[in-house]
Amino acid sequence: MYKIAAVGDKNSIYGFASLGITIFPVETSQQAVKTVRNLSQTGYGVIFITENIASQIQNEINRYNDEALPAIIPIPGVYGNTGLGMEQVSSFVERAVGSDIVN
Repeated sequence: MYKIAAVGDKNSIYGFASLGITIFPVETSQQAVKTVRNLSQTGYGVIFITENIASQIQNEINRYNDEALPAIIPIPGVYGNTGLGMEQVSSFVERAVGSDIVN
């Protein structure tokens, strides 16, 4: 069974622990890259990552776009929504069905 993780600033991901999701607070992009690499190699199938951190390590996240696992899902943090999560979901849907279904 695959595990689920949440990566980002502590204030944004703290609540995930109450759902049984393992949290990995990070403060820098270097910590985030190291954490995502470690999680991808240790049985995590889904990684929720705050949009703010995801935008800082987009090249690292892109390495996993064509892989089945882990699924890296950008989520809004407590400091606001940047739209990155919706943009990526829209891109994945477009690739899967061949058309942008939102617009």
